[in-house]
Amino acid sequence: MNVFERNMNFDALFKFSQISHSTQLHLKNVYSCLAVCMLLAAAGAYTHVVLRLVQGGFLCGLASLGMLVWLAMTPHNPDTERKRLGILAGFAFLNGVGLGPTLDLIIAINPSIIVTAFLGTSLIFICFTLSALYAKRRSYLFLGGTLMSAMGIFLLISIANIFIGSIVIFKVHLYLGLLVMCGFVLFDTQLIIEKAENGDKDYVWHCVDLFLDFITIFRKLMVILALNEKDTKKKEKK
Repeated sequence: MNVFERNMNFDALFKFSQISHSTQLHLKNVYSCLAVCMLLAAAGAYTHVVLRLVQGGFLCGLASLGMLVWLAMTPHNPDTERKRLGILAGFAFLNGVGLGPTLDLIIAINPSIIVTAFLGTSLIFICFTLSALYAKRRSYLFLGGTLMSAMGIFLLISIANIFIGSIVIFKVHLYLGLLVMCGFVLFDTQLIIEKAENGDKDYVWHCVDLFLDFITIFRKLMVILALNEKDTKKKEKK
């Protein structure tokens, strides 16, 4: 039998039998919101680059944190859905503006790094998301404790490195941090599925979890690529 004559069932490829139909619809809402958040974040980043907001990163970081607290305090019900979506939109836009200072540094080194980092982040996010969706339910939820412990350790290392100033520690922190965030994509995706299966259909808040995962991976990947670019240029000069 000729292998090229075989018909591929693409419908079967995107069937998740272990996930109920209502949860699949919920995931569609989550990822639709996530796509819009990505566009708003891109608009925010572009706004910073064009307007050259000197204190944009710090102030917008505080403002986005305030929006996140406001969103958390706003109850999830049909009457507040539009309001919560508006808060989410503002949160995503401000996060994009907050990326501005990092983008300025990356542009000064090599603007193409931004595109490469975005494509790399998208590929990582899609691969780990599909892994979580196709895997057995709750199979990655055990990662929660380990990932949170790792985040706590990384925070302490970051504070200590402010005084030490070691580039080696900084790089190790970046690479291990990227690995941990990949684990969070697996964990958060399966946690969202479990919450939805148990009746929690707050797609706005679930979108926040995945949005923060994506932005953090993107930021770390940009810095890693920028550092590699600088090291390459130094070697070429020698």
